Amino acid sequence: MSQSEVRRTPRYGAYGGLLVVLVIGLIAIETLGTHGSGAKGLAPGVRVPPFAVPLALGELQGDADTATHADDGPAGPVPACAERGPAILNICELYERGPVVLALFVDSGACPDVLADMQSLSGAFPGVSFAAVAIQGQRSSLRGLIRRHGLALPVGIDSDGALATLFQLATCPQVSFIYPGGVIASGALL
Repeated sequence: MSQSEVRRTPRYGAYGGLLVVLVIGLIAIETLGTHGSGAKGLAPGVRVPPFAVPLALGELQGDADTATHADDGPAGPVPACAERGPAILNICELYERGPVVLALFVDSGACPDVLADMQSLSGAFPGVSFAAVAIQGQRSSLRGLIRRHGLALPVGIDSDGALATLFQLATCPQVSFIYPGGVIASGALL
């Protein structure tokens, strides 16, 4: 092989790399332009709807409390932000402490896999609260899931599925990043 042939080889490699970058860019543009069901979760800048749900590892039973004020009809008799205790996952209590990463999921299929990822990330971000809520979850299967993954993050149960509507659940899992004070920092990630 002559020296001029050796010099040309890197040029083709650079063109090949550029072609790969262009193809990936086009795929990303095409994917961003594709519209799914229209539901994308809560938009950035929107305040998180208040909710309180029983924890999967607790004994408390009941539907999600989504009341914004006292005697809020079917949403609940007590404001959700006032529902506090060791057996309750309360979004207000979490965002009062700092930023929150919240995953909404269904406790079947590959959806719960996000919990193991969240668990591993939580140690790297000590000032951030990580929590999850199973939409229409079954307590026994959730407890098994928590044990299998060795989860320390709080996992709540939304037995009536009220949060799916409040959070405009688009797909499973849906992960939202919430600023301190309860405002969505970024749209839902899948």
